Amino acid sequence: MSYPGYPPSDGYPAFPGYPPTGQESVYPPAGQYPYPTTVPGGFPPSGGGTFPAAPPNAAFPGAAGYSALGGYPASGSFPGAPQAGGMPPYSGGPGFAVPPTGPGFGGYPQQPPAQSYAGGGPAQIPGFPGGQVPSPMPGPPAAVVQYTQGTIQAAPNFDAGRDAEILRKAMKGFGTDEQAIINVVANRSNDQRQKIKAAFKTMYGKDLIKDLKSELSGNVEELILALFMPSTYYDAWSLRHAMKGAGTQESVLIEILCTRTNQEIREIVNCYKSEFGRDIEEDIRSDTSGHFERLLISMCQGNRDENQTVDYQKAQEDAQRLYQAGEGKLGTDESCFNMVLASRSFPQLKATVEAYSRIANRDLLSSIDREFSGNVERGLKTIVQCALNRPAFFAERLYYSMKGAGTDDSTLIRIVVTRSEIDLVQIKQMFTQMYQKTLATMIASDTSGDYRQLLLAIVGQ
Repeated sequence: MSYPGYPPSDGYPAFPGYPPTGQESVYPPAGQYPYPTTVPGGFPPSGGGTFPAAPPNAAFPGAAGYSALGGYPASGSFPGAPQAGGMPPYSGGPGFAVPPTGPGFGGYPQQPPAQSYAGGGPAQIPGFPGGQVPSPMPGPPAAVVQYTQGTIQAAPNFDAGRDAEILRKAMKGFGTDEQAIINVVANRSNDQRQKIKAAFKTMYGKDLIKDLKSELSGNVEELILALFMPSTYYDAWSLRHAMKGAGTQESVLIEILCTRTNQEIREIVNCYKSEFGRDIEEDIRSDTSGHFERLLISMCQGNRDENQTVDYQKAQEDAQRLYQAGEGKLGTDESCFNMVLASRSFPQLKATVEAYSRIANRDLLSSIDREFSGNVERGLKTIVQCALNRPAFFAERLYYSMKGAGTDDSTLIRIVVTRSEIDLVQIKQMFTQMYQKTLATMIASDTSGDYRQLLLAIVGQ
């Protein structure tokens, strides 16, 4: 099974400022990267100027929820930076995106604390002699603010009994008040929805899910039931559904197992066993084979290194190892790719991807495309894409779920629901950046009725 329309026949969108001026020979041709890994306009930009002075840490909205990973490039080392309020979001890594623009953020969010801009000259990167990045690689930021945001937040002044009563009235008697149901489910967190289910059964002696299924149908039913499933159960259910019966939905296995955190993976594996009485590894072995099977089994372990510190020396060594296992030899050492991509942290893999481009004069995604095929190719590329820019991966999946004739509603529903409390704000930003249209606009033109209304209520404008 393949992703609809992937890869796009007309190539990937090129991004302004790539490759950096004067370094065209050491970067892949423009358009080969399917994801923007730098700030549009070039990073570092080619013009003049400096970063604006950074305000104190307290200027961050909700500063306690931010975690900076080390220092930031020295003041003046990246000329030509747009002024605060005008810079597009930086993205490139597992959730490494700055807070969104909008009310309360004052346009573009503030930079890290002023003290982290001290000094001058090139960025200091641990792992290289003298702490400096060897030419020709421009120094990537040694730190970015790790920040993600969902479009759905827990409702304040939440009252499970009151919501249960609203849902009961919406389904009682002749007809159904779909708008009342949408108003509740689209504005409550998953944890709050679980409390509503429990309150409904306590108050009325009835199962809310059974009542909803009797009142709804089609895509809106699937969407609402997905929203009422606990997050871990929904992932486990999606995996079981992908392997149940004739045929296998490999794209679902890849999407879930190659993008979740260690804790999420372990919880999914345990839930799969407790809820369905089955061992997920055995199901994978019976439904897949070869290198794809081995990659998925690796993913099921939930043992990826999650240390956020990047070892640039190891990145260089891994990049050399990958080159020797693929482009640098006749044939391919698939186990080497599996080992590196299944075990290294996403920030570490991002550094490896950058080092690989310098060694091979080709980006790693292109090499995987040349060395592999089928589902294992898609799985390995998904891991690399998530290392470069996880929100962009999901933005692409959403786009191709709606592009062309027909809609892959299950994929659309699954991504909107599973990312709604994690990083859907960043996914929306990347969607607009990559496709020059908003996610809401495409959903509105591709869906209809209560289904469209509920999707838009979750996604927001």
